[in-house]
Amino acid sequence: MDDSIGKQTRDGQASGVQARAGTLQPDAMSPETPASPPPAPAAAPAPGLLDERIAHLTRLAARSFSRALQIRLAEHDITFGHWVFLRILWQQDGLSQRRLSALANLTEPTTHAALARLEQLGYLTRRNLPGNRRRQHAFLTETGQALRSRLEPLAIEVNDVALDGVSDDEMAVLRRVLARVIDNLAADEVRATELGRRVPPTRLR
Repeated sequence: MDDSIGKQTRDGQASGVQARAGTLQPDAMSPETPASPPPAPAAAPAPGLLDERIAHLTRLAARSFSRALQIRLAEHDITFGHWVFLRILWQQDGLSQRRLSALANLTEPTTHAALARLEQLGYLTRRNLPGNRRRQHAFLTETGQALRSRLEPLAIEVNDVALDGVSDDEMAVLRRVLARVIDNLAADEVRATELGRRVPPTRLR
């Protein structure tokens, strides 16, 4: 998603007046021209939310992002699971099922089912590349490519909603902190793998 937030200059209105009328006079702020009200303060977080562990907060944030996008995607008859693979293929078309599984962090059977449904909907085709008859690759159709201009703005909208009231400086800090958290946990998983410990399968036994 594009995380940019438009900047507003607080003194933009006053600067415009000065540019048109020169230096403001002492009586410029008359009863007929009341001062603009100050911006409303940001809403306080829900009680107890700031006391939660970072792991729980990030899970809640990710869940809220997902639900907000699902609401918007549903209006276009697209599920969140479809969105995951469409987004990847918009960036790099023609990937194999195995590569798509890795990028989506999903199992190959789950990926296979999603790609089969997307193919039924006419958004992609699957075919073998010359010299490799065993591995299928997914290629977006024109219809699938055209979805990008309709769906990506929805993700940008969700991003803007989520970051409402967050300053550029706060966003920069948030990016750095989340990147560090991701790196730390990735390194922890590598160390665990080296010790023979792996993430167990999520399927029910």
